[in-house]
Amino acid sequence: MTTNKHAAGAAPRSREMWNKVPEVTLYFWVIKILCTTVGETAADLLNANLGLGLTNTSYVMGALLVVALFFQFRARAYVPSLYWLSVVLISVVGTLVSDNLTDNLGVPLETTTWMFALALAVTFVAWYASERSLSIHTIHTRRREAFYWLAILFTFALGTSAGDLVAERLGLGYWVSAVMFAVLIAAVAVARFTLDFHAVWSFWIAYVLTRPLGASLGDYLSQARADGGLGLGTVGTSLLFLAVILGLVVFLTRSKRDVAPLDGDGDDGRGSFGQHARDRFSLPEDAR
Repeated sequence: MTTNKHAAGAAPRSREMWNKVPEVTLYFWVIKILCTTVGETAADLLNANLGLGLTNTSYVMGALLVVALFFQFRARAYVPSLYWLSVVLISVVGTLVSDNLTDNLGVPLETTTWMFALALAVTFVAWYASERSLSIHTIHTRRREAFYWLAILFTFALGTSAGDLVAERLGLGYWVSAVMFAVLIAAVAVARFTLDFHAVWSFWIAYVLTRPLGASLGDYLSQARADGGLGLGTVGTSLLFLAVILGLVVFLTRSKRDVAPLDGDGDDGRGSFGQHARDRFSLPEDAR
């Protein structure tokens, strides 16, 4: 876990907490991609299969997200089950925000993609101006946590719009689209490992790209064979991925493999995207 360093004998400020997010290990990326897949299939399941409609689905999932984030903000440290429940719900809500703009309001995908990209950029600018850091290793105040979750919401919405834009414009199909986004993520990793590309920007670019990757995988698994999928359906795909997420979260809760070490300061963003003593996909901090 990560916390601010204080002078000996000094009490921490009351608003400070243990770091509220997990260490960015390989487990993090696997669960994150699974969450994005569930965000796509669960939104389709509630909207179409259960007949709630896009608007009612948005209300229900939005309310559940508010409840989850309420408890997430009240927690004083990273709790795997609470954190990943919030990610699953925010992945669904991010998908629904994009879908509402395009399907209900008729906003073109080009517009929503640029709009969410701008919203994410503004969030990063405000976050850095306020905290002088975009590091996810130091989410130990509620203000930083608010910036963090706002950025996460916009990454999901942006990834949804950008993924739909690419799929509709290029018509590549689900499997080819998934491979394309996986290649882009691999390119970011190569740039990080071999070209010393900044760790924080590597993280956020990869985080955005995992959304269309997960959505493409979800569509490939759930859609009918006649439409280019494997025909597992939204129910089967959602349950399968939720079960895997649950299993990994239980494992991490018991093993604490994703609990950040007790050090939160001092990296300049030039370190390895993965820590040698842990999984190769851990993220060091950015410059303070």
